[in-house]
Amino acid sequence: MKGLLIEDVMKGSVADELGIEPGDRLIAIDGHRLRDIIDFHYWASGDQLVLDLERADGSLWECEVEDAMEQPLGLRFATPSPARCRNACVFCFVHQLPRGLRRPLYVKDEDYRLSFLYGNYVTLANVRRSELVRIKKQRLSPLYISVHATDPALRDRLLGRSGAPPILDIMQELAAARIVMHTQVVLCPGLNDGAALEQTVRDLVELYPQVASLAIVPVGLTSHRSNLPRLSPVTAEYAAAFIREWQPLAERLERELGEPFLFLADEFYLKAGLAFPEFSSYGEFPQLENGVGMVPLFRNEAAKVLRKARQLGNGSATVVTGLSALPVISEFLDALSVKTGVTLTPLAVENRLFGPSVTVTGLISGGDIIAALQGRAVGDLMLIPDVMLKEGEGIFLDDLTVADLQKETNARIVVVDTSPSGLYEAIRKQFRTRR
Repeated sequence: MKGLLIEDVMKGSVADELGIEPGDRLIAIDGHRLRDIIDFHYWASGDQLVLDLERADGSLWECEVEDAMEQPLGLRFATPSPARCRNACVFCFVHQLPRGLRRPLYVKDEDYRLSFLYGNYVTLANVRRSELVRIKKQRLSPLYISVHATDPALRDRLLGRSGAPPILDIMQELAAARIVMHTQVVLCPGLNDGAALEQTVRDLVELYPQVASLAIVPVGLTSHRSNLPRLSPVTAEYAAAFIREWQPLAERLERELGEPFLFLADEFYLKAGLAFPEFSSYGEFPQLENGVGMVPLFRNEAAKVLRKARQLGNGSATVVTGLSALPVISEFLDALSVKTGVTLTPLAVENRLFGPSVTVTGLISGGDIIAALQGRAVGDLMLIPDVMLKEGEGIFLDDLTVADLQKETNARIVVVDTSPSGLYEAIRKQFRTRR
């Protein structure tokens, strides 16, 4: 029976008028049994629908919906449990987590449905034939695929397994079905760079335009790699040499294809201290959530914010950031301080939870911030980027809350959207009354 558990019903919606309630299960639409929310959206696209439901008391109910295209049904479903990853990737970040964190952080998902719905990267190493058929039939596009290497033996080594289905065979089948794919390579120096990377890029370019983009991102290593394969980090020197070698190819491919295809993650440029490519070379920013183009986009928005920023009077605030973003954040805060009159000081926090090699802002814990604040004054308030917190709950990775941090530091804390406009609006709201 199963179906989809209804978590909420929008008041005044079609479902509400029909008497559907939270706790009911939607079993089928027009006789098509529902496995997940993708099936719901696929089969609910008709104008006249027949819904089969199981009420919370176990009774069965069938109802008809007329003119279903006119307005949504108004149903919200419980979040499905993701399919678990069966790989043992040599660079897996979950394997490098310290003990004592929230249990969900240790869950490895490998679910093509989450790739389609939310842009999660999947290897497709565990995908079944029936799932490939479904992807093609329901046109689940775009998908986000972790390729890492197209050479089968090397890919098996990177995935920590043997006999994974050849990724090119799968991608060629999806390309023939006109499924759009965005791809990534997690770059491990000495493993999948050099000639191996040349082959991977060459193979993926041949599948353009169905393979719409390829991002190369540096491997992330924490201080918790006991009994894990030895990997070399991406150093500043390596990053600089890598950019000099691969940026010209990215530019050549853009000219040949007519749009950007090959992207190097922002972290390469930040580590190397080299200038970023032109803003236009990121196109529609297809790999933004993968850490590609975030800095150029931030600087582009910062320029617009600075043009509209106004004097707010005296005041001071500390803005928390990760080490890698410090040059970019400092550049913006210096200019914004001049425009507003508010003294804005960045606080670059060293990551003690994962180790000093992890420098991104989103992986800073509450305890890291407390340690960084020892002996420092924060001014009138402290601004915390929202990417450090679990969405909607205000909890750091180490389970400290904003309230905990406030108690420990005696600082007035404001959580802000991690963007130039978010920072400016937070400052404007806090200091405009002082004018």
